[in-house]
Amino acid sequence: MRRITALLLFFGTMLLLSMGNPTRGSAEVNVSIGINAPLPAIVIPAPPSVVLIPQTYVYYVPDVDLDIFFYHNYWYRPYHGHWYRSRSYNGQWGYIVPEKVPHSVLHLPPDYRHKSIRNEHIPYGHLKKNWKRWEKERHWDKHEHEHSIARGKRIHKY
Repeated sequence: MRRITALLLFFGTMLLLSMGNPTRGSAEVNVSIGINAPLPAIVIPAPPSVVLIPQTYVYYVPDVDLDIFFYHNYWYRPYHGHWYRSRSYNGQWGYIVPEKVPHSVLHLPPDYRHKSIRNEHIPYGHLKKNWKRWEKERHWDKHEHEHSIARGKRIHKY
């Protein structure tokens, strides 16, 4: 009887963990019974736009309630004190040791969502096509300077 109860508890917990779909307005269920559970899947139905975090070349996805960052052609995601990395915004997330997480991603301002509230959304295609050139040419440093000169007028130069 105990064995059947333990098996039911185990399979029920695994079912709950596999049903995770963290989107805006959803609840998260955490059950810890000593099993090393995988990172819950995230499904973003279309390539997401991103927002630049000021004074960095790190971008985040503003339309989900999770921290998902793009930096140097990788997507990064913290989860329960651990970091995960992927080549795609929807995953195949692999665990990454903290020493391998780029300093720029690891040390973001805690209020980055509020500081970047006025920054424009950058379409996914523009990000994938231009991120390397933008960083090499320090595009966003120039962009911020142009914004201050234009006194608040939007200048879009992708």
